[in-house]
Amino acid sequence: MFYRYKTDGTCSAYIDVEMDGNVLTECTFHGGCNGNLKGIASLCKGMTYEEIKERVGGITCGFKKTSCPDQLVKAMEAALEEAK
Repeated sequence: MFYRYKTDGTCSAYIDVEMDGNVLTECTFHGGCNGNLKGIASLCKGMTYEEIKERVGGITCGFKKTSCPDQLVKAMEAALEEAK
């Protein structure tokens, strides 16, 4: 399934996620730190929602209460909720 998530509180404007069930098959961040976000997307590819949430959920960026990796978890949550 494809899902576009509007981020909140990060430099990236939105995240496109593609999932097969609860497994991340593709992820594209739009805006933000290009190289770092490509790296995060590559490292998370093939992982389950639960694995990604355990590793990057709750990470903050500077003084912000969230981060792009944390927003990826939220994007996957929203995609899974929509698929129900």
